Amino acid sequence: MKLNVLAIALAVGITWGVAIFLLTFWFLIFDHQGSILGKLSLVYLGYSITWYGAFIGLAWGFADGFIGGTFFAWLYNKFAKLCKSSEG
Repeated sequence: MKLNVLAIALAVGITWGVAIFLLTFWFLIFDHQGSILGKLSLVYLGYSITWYGAFIGLAWGFADGFIGGTFFAWLYNKFAKLCKSSEG
């Protein structure tokens, strides 16, 4: 079975972006300090636990997830092809 690289990339990108977005909102609504979530600012330029930062996290999360999903699907397809050719 071959994975659709674009479909996986979009699914992972949207999921990761929305997860960071909602998690940031959750921390803001319940007034949590977010020392662990705040460490994302070391990776995602401009991100902070603010209302504005949630949108920056959404964009960075989508880009990060899109690249990771692309790599995962591409790698899966390569290994699946390799395993299929070695079977018979």
